[in-house]
Amino acid sequence: MHVVRQMTAPAVRFFREHRDPLTVQTVRSAAAATLAYVIAVRLSPEVAPLTAPLTALLVVQVTLYSTLTTGLRRVNSVVTGVVLAILFSLLVGLTWWSLGLLILAALISGHLVRAGEFVPEVAISAMLVLGVTTHGDTAWARIVETLIGAIVGMAFNLLLAPPVWVEQAGESIEELSRRVRQLMLRIGEEAAGRPPATRAAARLHEARRLDHDISEVDADLRQAEESLRLNPRVREGLLHRVVLRTGLDTLEICTVVLRVLARTLTDLAKEREPERLFSEETGQVFEQQLAEIADAVVSFAVLVTTSVSANAESAEERLASQLRQAAGTRDRLAELLFEEARRDPKRWQLLGALLTEVNRILDEMDTEHRTRRLFEELDRHSREQRERLPRLTRMQDRLSGLPARFRRDREGKPAGRR
Repeated sequence: MHVVRQMTAPAVRFFREHRDPLTVQTVRSAAAATLAYVIAVRLSPEVAPLTAPLTALLVVQVTLYSTLTTGLRRVNSVVTGVVLAILFSLLVGLTWWSLGLLILAALISGHLVRAGEFVPEVAISAMLVLGVTTHGDTAWARIVETLIGAIVGMAFNLLLAPPVWVEQAGESIEELSRRVRQLMLRIGEEAAGRPPATRAAARLHEARRLDHDISEVDADLRQAEESLRLNPRVREGLLHRVVLRTGLDTLEICTVVLRVLARTLTDLAKEREPERLFSEETGQVFEQQLAEIADAVVSFAVLVTTSVSANAESAEERLASQLRQAAGTRDRLAELLFEEARRDPKRWQLLGALLTEVNRILDEMDTEHRTRRLFEELDRHSREQRERLPRLTRMQDRLSGLPARFRRDREGKPAGRR
């Protein structure tokens, strides 16, 4: 036990200093594999029980939920492969054709037992056991070592609770909002002048590249959502997941609309080149409109990623104020675009599309719209859980009821305050 404490103490200090997923994954996996080997040396009849650290290395994941689910599938796949190898060794032994049949049977069995991504491990385990002489002893030793590795891997995250990656996901969402803001500012500044069609097209390509940024943020958010599952340090995990997920969905819609807006401006620039896109007054108001929307996008991201009540309330008030200001500018822009369309009837569709796209972004970030989406998502998750696990849901409702902040939201406070 003293040796284990000496081995894990530096790892704990390292976790506190380095919280990124790659560092945590590396140190956690190495420590778990080493501990599994130390235990297997004492319990396994094998001289070098490397299956135990190998299993622990593959089982340990960044989050508790993935560790538990991966460990069960890993044990399932290895035991299935060992059982097949024992049967083949008793019936036919090792030949070229028996090896081929074993691999085929192992891969089919892996799908039947729902081993998931560990289907190849069924065949690997079967081949390793079939290739030795003392089949019975080796098979049982491999099962024991696999169980040791899986148990150590799962217990490692239970004793040393993995971090919750909500903060990292929040930082990714805020960084995405800042990139959207910078692009909006550039589009508005250039649209107020005489941008050549090539420059407008370049901004359209930048807007399209935001899809890649969305996918990266989505990956961080999936990791955060997974880290909230079954984590003993987290309360109201569903609420956190829904708030972040709906926030990212809103930002994704805003980026799609921004891409459409950039396409509209590109088409307008092609038709009016080398003239100005708008009159001087309309261009200034349009630039101001995009600048106000850009600031509101950042405030929205801060709101959905803020967990402290006081900070969330301040972020919500700031967002509401910015949206009101942007709505006033939108009304002024609508009047000016109407005048533009009267002077140039051939462009009324493009000018009207610009106003529609501005309206769509403002509507997506509206606090009442967000509140409705939160309630809809929470109700959907609750309904799905009741259908899937009715007894567990009833027990949870009796023990804890609804979260306090969610009850306040149902009494009328905006659901954006998180």
